[in-house]
Amino acid sequence: MGTFNVEFEISDFAGNRFERVEALVDSGSTYTVIPSALLSDLGVKPHRTRTFELADGSLIERGFGRVWVRLAGDEEVSPVIFGDDNDAPLLGAVTLEIFGLGIDMMNERIAPVSSLM
Repeated sequence: MGTFNVEFEISDFAGNRFERVEALVDSGSTYTVIPSALLSDLGVKPHRTRTFELADGSLIERGFGRVWVRLAGDEEVSPVIFGDDNDAPLLGAVTLEIFGLGIDMMNERIAPVSSLM
């Protein structure tokens, strides 16, 4: 299965300043991951720490917070993981679901999908 990137913008919870992010679309990642330095620069602070499982089965602890996301012409609040500064940004499944978007791998794009109630 291939991979592709999308651009979107993030801001602190107050929506004071948005920054453009290019991220790998990763439906295997539950949450969106953004490098901590960028989140700190925007004034975003984690409101708690959570434990996450990596693909190799190991466990890590990371900060967990909230950001405004501008994606596909909409703005919504989404949870975000504070990644290491060398971690590539990832657009995870929860953020996609919040926006009512799915992955169209054939055309390497995100596209609207029906949401279940």
